[in-house]
Amino acid sequence: MKKALITGITGQDGSYLAEFLLGQGYEVYGMMRRSSTETAERIEHLKSQVSIYNADLLDEMSLIHMLEEVMPDEIYNLAAQSFVHTSWNQPVLTGEFTALGVTRMLDSMRYVCPKARFYQASSSEMYGKVHAVPQNEETPFHPRSPYAAAKVYGHYITLNYRESYNLFAVSGILFNHESPRRGKEFVTRKITDGVARIKHGLIKELRMGNLDAKRDWGFAGDYVKAMWLMLQQDQPDDYVIATGETHSVKEFLELAFARVDLNWKDYVVIDPKFLRPAEVDLLLGDPAKAQKKLGWKPEVNFQELVNMMVDADMARIKHQLR
Repeated sequence: MKKALITGITGQDGSYLAEFLLGQGYEVYGMMRRSSTETAERIEHLKSQVSIYNADLLDEMSLIHMLEEVMPDEIYNLAAQSFVHTSWNQPVLTGEFTALGVTRMLDSMRYVCPKARFYQASSSEMYGKVHAVPQNEETPFHPRSPYAAAKVYGHYITLNYRESYNLFAVSGILFNHESPRRGKEFVTRKITDGVARIKHGLIKELRMGNLDAKRDWGFAGDYVKAMWLMLQQDQPDDYVIATGETHSVKEFLELAFARVDLNWKDYVVIDPKFLRPAEVDLLLGDPAKAQKKLGWKPEVNFQELVNMMVDADMARIKHQLR
């Protein structure tokens, strides 16, 4: 039975990946930072099936001890300070987790289990002020936030360790991927949670930033399969994972409000505090390489994704109001 270690197992992607790997017959281990409050609600239904280790991307010795105990076949490094807005307020901490944390993880693997296969979660935010549309594996990076800059470092240090130490280390450049498990600070979930609250009479307006920003949005449950496929290849390589379609925040709003028979224009207020210091206007991925070499393609389309998220938040709010 193969053993997989997931850092960031309590996040959106970590929880879907844990479910997928359990379905593939893996022993699944997850890394959590020790804290005084448990934040494992996304994997509550999996707790009896996964083993959790307390370790921290800021502390390399804790990573070494964890790897020595688990000796994983595959490592999925999903842990990071992953919210772009927060990275402006905490740029140094973002760099410690999202950039140097990758180095600590790779270094620990190099010493303890160099035959393991390593997946690094890269991000479409690395393209930032885009140099080409659509973006593929060869498109230059132009990060527009401390988060994106840290992700570029993580991406290149993974490539560096692959080439320098002959590790099986890959990066998946994942474009925006959402789900009902997305954190409420992210724009898609902020919208669907807001729609559900408005429909249930709990709030009267939804305050938003740039409605014209365009993103390539897919379903997180589809994207974690691509992570796994990358580690099943004969040779390590990097891949763009995307739908190849782009939609604006405004389109997301229209569909989300329409799902509950409301007009978004009656409820949305533009608030300058939600605008970024440097905006990323258009992200559109070219998944041709992943489709050809991995045989991967998304299964949930944009409309289905929006409906899924609105329906889940409507059900959750309804349950809370009982």
